[in-house]
Amino acid sequence: MSDPVVDKIQNHPKYKELRAKRGGFGWFLAVLMLVVYYGYIALIAFNKPFLAQPIGAGVTTVGIPLGMGVIIFTIVITGIYVSRANSEYDKLTKEILEDATK
Repeated sequence: MSDPVVDKIQNHPKYKELRAKRGGFGWFLAVLMLVVYYGYIALIAFNKPFLAQPIGAGVTTVGIPLGMGVIIFTIVITGIYVSRANSEYDKLTKEILEDATK
């Protein structure tokens, strides 16, 4: 059995637009995150001397700020996705639900 409201939503052109936009943007951010993360892991695996270089006269090495950069990058792209979801995707979802429940 199928629900007529669900069928209306799934056949709505804005629903298809929402799925395409959200899916494409989500995959783009996921690939970007994988490149950054595995790039850092590859540096750890293949270029330890680069990461072990001290910064200045202290004990901090290049690897520490790069690792922090990976963490900060993750937070930033999460914020970008949430911002886009709250502005663009939520608006489309509201329009779809309003049309489907008429």
